[in-house]
Amino acid sequence: MEAALVSAATRALKPVLEKLGALVGDKYKRFKGVRDDIKSLTRELTAMEAFLLKMSEEEDPDFQDKVWMNEVRELSYDMEDSIDDFMQSVGSQDSKPDGFLEKMKNSLGKMKARRRIGNEIHDLKKQITEVAERNERYKAREVFSKAKNTTVDPRALAIFQHASELVGIDEPKAEIIKLLTQGASTQEKMNLVSIIGSGGMGKTTLANQVYQDLKGKFQCRAFLSVSRNPDMMNILRTILSEVSGQRYTDTEAGSIQHLIIKITDFLVDKRYFVVLDDIWDVDTWHVLKHAFPVTSSGSIIITTTRINDVAESCRSRPYNGDIYSIKPLDMVHSRQLFYTRLFNSEENCPSYLEIVSEQILKKCAGLPLAIIAISGLLANTERTEGPWKEVEDSIGRALERNPSLEGMMKILSLSYFDLPAHLKSCLLCLSIFPEDSIVQKKVLINRWIAERIIHTEAGYSKTHQFGERCFNELINRSLIQPWHTNRYGTVKSCRLHDTILDFIISKSIEENFVTLEGVPGLTIGTQRKVRRLSLQADKQKELIVPRGLVLSHIRSLDVFGESVKIPSMDKFRHLRFLDFEDCKQLENHHLENIDKLFELRYLSLQGAKKVSNLPEQIGHLWCLEILDLRGTSVFELPASFVNLKRLVRLLVTKKVTLPCGIFKLQELEKLRLVSVYSQSFNFLQEFEQQQSLKVLGLDFEDYNSADRVNAENESKKTIIVASLKNLGNLLCLTVWDGPAFVRESLCPMPLSLQKLKVRGSSIPHVPNWVGSLVNLQELRLNLVRAEKKDLYILGGLPVLRCLILTIDGSEIRNTSLTEEPEVTRVIVCGEVGFPCLRIFNYYSKYAVMNLAFAAGAMPMVDDLLIEFDAAKTGSLGASGDFDLGIENLPSLLKIRCIVWGYGEAAEAAIREAANAHPNRPTLDLDW
Repeated sequence: MEAALVSAATRALKPVLEKLGALVGDKYKRFKGVRDDIKSLTRELTAMEAFLLKMSEEEDPDFQDKVWMNEVRELSYDMEDSIDDFMQSVGSQDSKPDGFLEKMKNSLGKMKARRRIGNEIHDLKKQITEVAERNERYKAREVFSKAKNTTVDPRALAIFQHASELVGIDEPKAEIIKLLTQGASTQEKMNLVSIIGSGGMGKTTLANQVYQDLKGKFQCRAFLSVSRNPDMMNILRTILSEVSGQRYTDTEAGSIQHLIIKITDFLVDKRYFVVLDDIWDVDTWHVLKHAFPVTSSGSIIITTTRINDVAESCRSRPYNGDIYSIKPLDMVHSRQLFYTRLFNSEENCPSYLEIVSEQILKKCAGLPLAIIAISGLLANTERTEGPWKEVEDSIGRALERNPSLEGMMKILSLSYFDLPAHLKSCLLCLSIFPEDSIVQKKVLINRWIAERIIHTEAGYSKTHQFGERCFNELINRSLIQPWHTNRYGTVKSCRLHDTILDFIISKSIEENFVTLEGVPGLTIGTQRKVRRLSLQADKQKELIVPRGLVLSHIRSLDVFGESVKIPSMDKFRHLRFLDFEDCKQLENHHLENIDKLFELRYLSLQGAKKVSNLPEQIGHLWCLEILDLRGTSVFELPASFVNLKRLVRLLVTKKVTLPCGIFKLQELEKLRLVSVYSQSFNFLQEFEQQQSLKVLGLDFEDYNSADRVNAENESKKTIIVASLKNLGNLLCLTVWDGPAFVRESLCPMPLSLQKLKVRGSSIPHVPNWVGSLVNLQELRLNLVRAEKKDLYILGGLPVLRCLILTIDGSEIRNTSLTEEPEVTRVIVCGEVGFPCLRIFNYYSKYAVMNLAFAAGAMPMVDDLLIEFDAAKTGSLGASGDFDLGIENLPSLLKIRCIVWGYGEAAEAAIREAANAHPNRPTLDLDW
């Protein structure tokens, strides 16, 4: 459980070692007096880092080690801040001064900086040495032959739980038995089901109940826990013992290969049932699976795991098994479990405890382990509303204080122990957010990068990709829950189960990772030197940063709620990450002294509507990488903005006027949203020099002319068209209100383009130049109508995965019924193409559904959305008006259909087509 301390100290040491290495490099070779101390300090810290990495494998370091790790962590943070101060003071004086007095001031400044860093390095070296010596001195007095009490793994207790005590297990048990036994009379291979879910969801209990129900039908059976650090020899000997009926002591040790052969030879002609509980990695499964012959007809295997990759590996060839995602208990079963453990039945609950009980159950969110642990805590609590309300307010904080919750802590900690050091820090960052927050993935990754919790030498984009992998790994391990998923199945936001949130809050406070202010029922740690500050206020009471907290070493500041009093920026010298998103009380004056934040890498003012101006000093934020101004009242950026040489992403409202000289921002990768006609000619002419640009949003709304062509705007459009052709690294382009821009021949557009989204205006047909975008994967277009020639252009795009077409029907809406243009059905057949298309959305709310799919059409499409007017579509012909040929889409798995107008016949036809499809796709029908 104390691995968090190790991870925090290790992660704090890493940037210090990198910066000490920089101090002995060529750039600082003038500072000879401190180089020997720096080298000595580096050697000491390198040895400490190696020891800490070794300690990270210990699940329960002793108290003296924990004290030492705390000291190392805090000293590491202080060292990094001292080095940053030195580098900043020297760097700010590196520009060559004019005049004798300026040169003297510059020279004196460098001398002062050198003396200061020399004194601080010497002092820090002394402190580190003292910490190491003190730890060694007291460790030497310990008795090394300490005997540790063996504790019972709480998961093991689930195996012995009586079925009468279980709640909500009948339905999932029946579902798994059905998966395991379907086709049992004819199958030639074994059946396998992998149960997946986070810690405490009841995977072991569920697997055991299925095992108890079915084991009597098998002559060979075994149930064993694999665990996080498996002893493969011991596990294989146990399997051999159980399936063969031999005593464990009678099984030969041999080698792993020898044991696998013995098990396989024994089972090859027998039906067997094996449960492998709690598999933590794919490699373990790849060893164990060889012990079980796949040709044993009627045999079954159950695996349980917290990790998606393991479940996918278990179900893959040659097993072709199923994955069962265990679900939380519903409220009915949650109440049943909770009240049975406290009052024997729900009816016996006193009326004055019903409301608080419901709130407690809501926090437990159907996690059986949480319900059991909290009910055990309340069983020893006075049955009055006050004490129960206190438990509700601090469910997670009670984890550490009450020994009755020790089992729950142990289970939650198992997942935490298994994380590498950087992922522990990534997870702890989620303790910053208030309960029930929906956390955007991109904001979370940007935080990790800004604080250098994750970092690569390959640049921002590669580091962001690494952040994506870290995020996915936390989901993969069931530690965070996916929330919003896009059309490709990519998770865009997440949330935390309340119990896991409270667990990581307790770890964050323990190691001074985060300081939370304004959280009800939370006891603040003893550390007054704050490293990360999260201000969380309700609407009733203003929250002021408490006096006595040392704020000068803060790495991140987050403000949640409109009642937080914004502190002065000059208090946060070492801030890396500053999030004022949706901070309605933020005003211009709060940004004064922001230039003091010389290490700031991330600044979000999104939704801060009262902010209308950025101070000129913002140009001094030379480390700034991301600036988000969306939803503010900032319409013009100061001239000093072009000094932000490390800026990677700029997100603005479309009315913002950008300064000339933007070509100096050579790191800029993302720029949205630029109003073309609001910019100066000079800005637009410089635009083509942004060779690092990967994501761009352009708005062509004409503010100068509502009813006539504006010559100036035409010139600006011509310039931006010419600039776009030269942006060779552009991956994503979004165009707003630019029909003329889109219709023109823009070839050669950057062949690198992977996403093109045209919004806010319609064009008559797909432009021919779209067919040249051979790397395009996603396309969104608004068309007046869709004809066969449009489909042929789109179908020829070789790697297009997602196509979203909106048919606005303007020809129909803008004419009388007698003048309504003729619409004919367009048949999409195999020769049209679409070799890689997976997602096809066709919105025609005001128009006819004029597409029909012939055999071989769109061979890879598995997700289809269609929207149309039933009355207009019905007028296309006589019989079969709504026969769209959906059954001819061979890969279809999901249909979403929105029918406007009286659509009874359309609904019946769509349902019939879905039911007739051999894949039996899911159908979501709305009208």
